[in-house]
Amino acid sequence: MNTPNAPTDGAGTTARTRGRAILRAAATGTPDPPPGLDAAADTDDTDTDTVDADGRDVALRARGLGKRYRGRWALSQCDLDIPAGRVVGLVGPNGAGKSTLLNLAVGMLTPTAGSVRVLGGRPGSGAAQLAKVGFVAQDTPTYPRLSVAEHLRLGAALNPGWDDAVARERVERLGLDPAARAGTLSGGQRAQLALTLGVAKRPRLLVLDEPVASLDPLARREFLADLMTAVAEHELSVLMSSHLVSDLERVCDHLVVLVASRVRVAGDIDRLLATHHRLTGPRRDPATLPADQQVITASHTDRQSTLLVRTDGPVHDPAWTRGQPSLEDLVLAYMRPTAPETAPAGRPTLEALR
Repeated sequence: MNTPNAPTDGAGTTARTRGRAILRAAATGTPDPPPGLDAAADTDDTDTDTVDADGRDVALRARGLGKRYRGRWALSQCDLDIPAGRVVGLVGPNGAGKSTLLNLAVGMLTPTAGSVRVLGGRPGSGAAQLAKVGFVAQDTPTYPRLSVAEHLRLGAALNPGWDDAVARERVERLGLDPAARAGTLSGGQRAQLALTLGVAKRPRLLVLDEPVASLDPLARREFLADLMTAVAEHELSVLMSSHLVSDLERVCDHLVVLVASRVRVAGDIDRLLATHHRLTGPRRDPATLPADQQVITASHTDRQSTLLVRTDGPVHDPAWTRGQPSLEDLVLAYMRPTAPETAPAGRPTLEALR
């Protein structure tokens, strides 16, 4: 995309140059490494363990992962396991490092520190590794002067595993005119075209960087419904970032909250909701709670305390009225900045709101 006054990263690579590589990744899944990036901190292509502590297959594993631009760390000390066979939602505030993490995962960027493995291999390490991953970048980039049919031919030429039948069936089902140039399509249609390119290369992992951020509510819903159809038909693992918790709740079964480049919480959504409780009762010091109740947030009036706690066990204290937080409540609680000065000594309080 020709973006005037494109910013540069620490190595002098313009966003425009990187944008061309992203377009290639979105349209073909076989990106050229963008020039001018930091040298990789980890160049070992050897497969590492591909199961997590619970014995589940891992689609992505990061250990001490970091990316620095000049003097600023866009991502630092990130440790993360993404389970395979799941639709994983990645959420966090602006500047948390979500896009940086995803670009590292698909090989569009190289780490400054630490390591990342995707499906057992180093991102961007060769054709076989690139074939495992499909990528739809922010703004679902396409080539505006190419027709829909030309996008499909480009995908077929550059992807050895290209499934032309899948691509053409999706185009027909979505009502996309093969002769129409991408620049004349609506935002929702371009997003569907980009998703078609990502799915038709038949990846094992599909990475989506806020693919519906610019779409209207109806187009968002249609895109997400079509994504779930693709997941069911092709047994995809999906890693999707979004600011829209309602969208993640609709399609995701695993959640990662990233704040200031650190993972604040990660887990299966059903499990996270089952182990978090909103407690309301007479004002009390959170330090008096049982040791197995981790205080995530605490707010107080003169007479009343409201706490969000995480615990694997039941809450027996009859003084508390227990409520079930929504997924949005949980995400917002973890996204708020910590306030360590309000945490009682020796307690695992993450933040306290006044």
